[in-house]
Amino acid sequence: MELKQTPLYEKHLEAGGKMVDFGGWELPVQFQGIFKEHEMVRTRAGLFDVSHMGEIEVKGEKAQSFIQYLMTNDIEKARAKQVQYTLMCNENGGILDDLLVYKYSTEHYLLVVNAANTDKDYAWIKKHAPDDLQVEDVSSHYAQLALQGPRAQDILQQLCSIDLQEIKFFYFHPEVKINGYPCMVSRTGYTGEDGFEIYLSPQDAPRVWDAILKAGGEDVCPVGLGARDTLRLEAKLPLYGQEMNEDITPYEAGLGFFVKLDSHDFIGRQALQKQKKEGPERKQVEFVMIGKGIPRSTYEIEKNGKTIGYVTSGLHAPTLKQNIGLALIDQQYANPGETFDVLIRNKAVKAQVAKDIFYKKKTRK
Repeated sequence: MELKQTPLYEKHLEAGGKMVDFGGWELPVQFQGIFKEHEMVRTRAGLFDVSHMGEIEVKGEKAQSFIQYLMTNDIEKARAKQVQYTLMCNENGGILDDLLVYKYSTEHYLLVVNAANTDKDYAWIKKHAPDDLQVEDVSSHYAQLALQGPRAQDILQQLCSIDLQEIKFFYFHPEVKINGYPCMVSRTGYTGEDGFEIYLSPQDAPRVWDAILKAGGEDVCPVGLGARDTLRLEAKLPLYGQEMNEDITPYEAGLGFFVKLDSHDFIGRQALQKQKKEGPERKQVEFVMIGKGIPRSTYEIEKNGKTIGYVTSGLHAPTLKQNIGLALIDQQYANPGETFDVLIRNKAVKAQVAKDIFYKKKTRK
């Protein structure tokens, strides 16, 4: 199957990007090196191409009530121009996707979904949508850039038609010009740093990409998928397909905060009410390695020789300088201080359940 390419494909080749197959897309895994790119985002700024993400537009009089029915979070509480993180579940409470909802008004929403789930999500939404609601997969209408890091605002401000300080965390401005090109800009991201996500026309993306790199100079660099993953995990940001899937519920994944059982009815609510009342049998935990070894996704976890779960994500955290991870394990072993073994290349390596060990997010409110 031929890989899909974003509008910035040629720019990645020019910058020496090492291209890989990522869910059917040809994307850069790194440019200068994962650790160098990771450090740049933590200390200065990094520019990401996330144009592979999916966008689904929902419009109509019943748009708000429909979004409420699909999602676990309470979109009625969001204001116009606010962004809300939410989950979309199946009837059993399993997570179909985690996504961002951009609220233009009560009759107009943009859903930003995970790239690999775009077709699945769109089919699910269309299946449940009332006939008088307009639902359209508009992914091809958008390129998406993310500028992240403590210098992100200073760099982007040089090119921007508005005062970026006006955009608060998890809000967006629908009509911004960057280097003269029309964009929608939100103060959101997937790194644990302050920053922006920029939605714009695919044909304008290469010129805006170049303008941001030029404006930032030595304070910004292009960043690939490798550092995107280490940054998100170091900040304990979940990844669909690892921390969650259709067989993992929000309560098991540690995302119960985004489930508003008492505010509205939604698909999966009954199953989640039951699970919350009875308590989940599995639970996501933070853990730190005691023995030598880096935990990786899918590694089995044992207690006294018995399998009790598996690693959902793990890494050597560059900023924290320790080997840490997230795991989904049996509830009875989920208390901080509990020890277990992670099977690394079939060797049992000691680890300990911990709390608050991940990188603390730095965002401007």
